[in-house]
Amino acid sequence: MLLTAEADQLVRQARNAAARAATLARVQVVDEDGMERLRDIAGLFVAVWGTSPSGAPLPADLLRSISHAGCNVTAAYSEGGVLCGAAVAIVSPDNSSMYSLIAGVLPDVADVGVGFALKQHQRAWAVARGLDTMTWTFDPLVSRNARFNLTKLGAHAAEYVQDFYGLMDDELNANDESDRLVAVWPLTTPQTIACSDGLPMTVELPAFTADDVRSTGPDGNPVLVETDGSLWCRVPGDIVSLRGVNPDEATAWRACAREIFRAAFASGHTARGVTRAGWYRLAPGGAL
Repeated sequence: MLLTAEADQLVRQARNAAARAATLARVQVVDEDGMERLRDIAGLFVAVWGTSPSGAPLPADLLRSISHAGCNVTAAYSEGGVLCGAAVAIVSPDNSSMYSLIAGVLPDVADVGVGFALKQHQRAWAVARGLDTMTWTFDPLVSRNARFNLTKLGAHAAEYVQDFYGLMDDELNANDESDRLVAVWPLTTPQTIACSDGLPMTVELPAFTADDVRSTGPDGNPVLVETDGSLWCRVPGDIVSLRGVNPDEATAWRACAREIFRAAFASGHTARGVTRAGWYRLAPGGAL
């Protein structure tokens, strides 16, 4: 357990980082519990993910229950007061971790830091309550999200779950299998603190030769490389678009990534970052 002075310092740092992230993204980030606002948040999730036969990703009545239980429903509003992003997380009893259920921003603000501001707000919320870890799942083929999670936030992943939700029939996932990586975000480590202060990890694919290539992907190009003491795994640049124009190739990428990640994790590797070009760094053992 942290000493009070150290805990207070971490809380201040987390809150300052969250406030700075919101300022840079030009949004106001707040916690919500009223039904009118929660209906808006449910509508935002529909706008981001689309709907399925089972309805909205998280309906307003469930958001109300989550908030009423003392868990986290966070919303981001533009300078004009327009809802542009939201995130939801729950806390388990007798657990020092919180679990992020969903987080999303509208496409037109995806590149201005709203998602980062939401996660930093959640981090500050958690640290203030004595929590030290946040976990969630994400699609390993969506390189943009992977880089955000593992490089910009400083989370890591060493667990691959096949078909986590079953077949996903919303508009974004387009009937793809729901394989997921489990992100683990330690909230108080030096690396996470540096990321929260706008100093993300530097992750660059080293130069490699043909001898370093271990396998090729569905597009015929190198997909698994072993160099510089790590494995490097490539995923598509835009799997969401690929699902629409070439679903067979998208399915092939799912099988390819599944095999690579499972083997890498079984041999003790951990996903520690993602390059801008979509290469995961799979570090051996406890290496950072």
